[in-house]
Amino acid sequence: MPKRGCTIWFTGLSGSGKSTVATGLVEALRVREVTKVEVLDGDVVRTNLSKGLGFSREDRDTNILRIGFVCELLARNGVVAIAAAISPYRSTRDAVRKQIGDGFIEVFVEAPLEVCIERDVKGLYEKALKEEIPQFTGVSDPYEPPLNPELILQTDRETVDVSVTKLLRVMELLDILPEGAPLLEAHEDEAVHAQLVAAGRLASRAEATQREKGS
Repeated sequence: MPKRGCTIWFTGLSGSGKSTVATGLVEALRVREVTKVEVLDGDVVRTNLSKGLGFSREDRDTNILRIGFVCELLARNGVVAIAAAISPYRSTRDAVRKQIGDGFIEVFVEAPLEVCIERDVKGLYEKALKEEIPQFTGVSDPYEPPLNPELILQTDRETVDVSVTKLLRVMELLDILPEGAPLLEAHEDEAVHAQLVAAGRLASRAEATQREKGS
């Protein structure tokens, strides 16, 4: 069981793999007997919680802030809330981070645009490139990648299992999940740790060792 609730916030272009990794994470958490898990998928939210909103900057921000509000409620009650939404604007994601606080874990699901286009079974990118869909993120509307996310997943280079394992390790290092058997190779574990240090969530191992010596 998780030690506390949290929000795993996946951000990235359409087709980058957000929903796929989110589904894999849910399955992995259930293996660990974490049952209090809820997923807020961007497409599903738009047909329910945010029905009627368009794709202007104001409407996009409203959609993301609504998702953030629900995630904060869930996390406050011990739930692992998983949000998988493009959430293209950095300032809006930062507002959600401020609202949720320490339990917010930003995960940048990174994939080159050409890979996202190849994965697009709905043909949305093709329509956007033909200007048949206006305000399409990554084509005719901007996407602002996170500057210091807790984790970067390069889904064009790693399997879903590897991405999920990195996420589980982040949750262990942030004391959300109890630590189990080693999950990653040493160099991968070091890379995950380094991202959390860069995000300001952990002290470097050298700093941690120095603190132990001084205590």
